[in-house]
Amino acid sequence: MTKESYRSVVAVAGATGAQGGAAARSLLAQGFQVRALTRTPDSAAAHALRGLGAEVHAADFDDSKSLEAALKGADGLFAMSTPFGSDPETEVRQGIDLLEAARGVGHIVFTSAAHADRGTGIPHFESKYRIERHLHGLGVPWTILGPAAFMDNYTVEWSLESLRAGRFVLPMPADRPLTLIPARDIGAFAAHVLGRPQEFAGRRIDIASDKLTCLEIAEALTSVCGRPIVFERLPIAHVEAFSADLAAMFRYFTEVGLDVDVDALRRDFPEVRWQRFGTWAAERTWPVS
Repeated sequence: MTKESYRSVVAVAGATGAQGGAAARSLLAQGFQVRALTRTPDSAAAHALRGLGAEVHAADFDDSKSLEAALKGADGLFAMSTPFGSDPETEVRQGIDLLEAARGVGHIVFTSAAHADRGTGIPHFESKYRIERHLHGLGVPWTILGPAAFMDNYTVEWSLESLRAGRFVLPMPADRPLTLIPARDIGAFAAHVLGRPQEFAGRRIDIASDKLTCLEIAEALTSVCGRPIVFERLPIAHVEAFSADLAAMFRYFTEVGLDVDVDALRRDFPEVRWQRFGTWAAERTWPVS
């Protein structure tokens, strides 16, 4: 970490969400001045960030003036986008509006998705790649991070419901490896990049913390849940009925896979303290009994 980074003001989009919150906490821990951007400045998550020393700014992806005001004078930006809760076209529009509001920022770190630049055909990967391409031409120094599959998805209610029944369910073969990352490590790596902007300018890096098969994930969950957890392959048609986007993603994970080099990341960036799935899971509370 350079001395300059301790004086840097970094704005964090989506700061009360999983990725943004992780980035904000990592940046605060490393001495940055954090400007937390959120649509819900009175939420419990926003108050928690204030307690850690962040400035909380009301900002809405659909309100360009609020974005411009919140980003004024910032040295860096942690930017992210999501189609969930809206749609890919809305994600692209909001993502581009955020980037346009950040034209005066010194360095932008944008979290996309692993392999989003490889023509996956997955709608919410393709939308992120459209935002990436806009970032390339913005005239602002940038770094793009492509996180692998999120470990944190296994703590949401739809996953916990299956775990309560003793099952870990995914629409993938039992022996197909899957690269994974927790939100904490995305935030930690983003903070690492923002502390060394010249080193990472113009780079796109796919990131993951661990690589396991579905059977290995079930075994790890058995250890932390205190009950046997068996893997069950969900028919892809069940996912298709719920979301063609997610079905396309799991088909890609099965047929192509995410070849993120976990060992190289651990070797080259030990400061991030990448979490293995078992370690991450052991630190969570699993209400499945």
